[in-house]
Amino acid sequence: MRAQRGDHIVLAGGRVGETVRDGEILEVRGEGGSPPYLVRWSDGREALVFPGPDAELRVAHSREEAEAAGAGQSAEASSAHEWQIRVSLFPAGDDTTARVALISDVIGELDAQGASHRGGHDPAVPRIGDEVALARALHHLADQLLARAGHDVETVTGEVDVTIRRD
Repeated sequence: MRAQRGDHIVLAGGRVGETVRDGEILEVRGEGGSPPYLVRWSDGREALVFPGPDAELRVAHSREEAEAAGAGQSAEASSAHEWQIRVSLFPAGDDTTARVALISDVIGELDAQGASHRGGHDPAVPRIGDEVALARALHHLADQLLARAGHDVETVTGEVDVTIRRD
């Protein structure tokens, strides 16, 4: 990872349910843009950071680049976003629980859970339990995201009882 002063760094939570941290790099103390970085987090605190593999660097754009992206566009509309889904599976005998977290610097974090249970007559294939539990967790996450989008449409347009279809 190579950073410059003014770049932003985003750290995913280490576990499901932990918040995403984001901040601005105030100082680069390593050679050639390498860590450690002095970061001011969005909550105002400052810390010296040696980023791990879950860190994402957002390079700050120059004024010229921002102006070229289009006058009048919001920063959200003119830049790409990367959202990540973190999956954790917890097998316990005939049961499996899956927890998923959607990590986004745009909307924050959403999380959901799904479960599966192997019946006594079913063959013992743990992968199937993982697949079912994960599919259910992702389904719940998708429902939350669609509901949130519907609420956002209501807020922006003034409409009421907006429902967004799945397909």
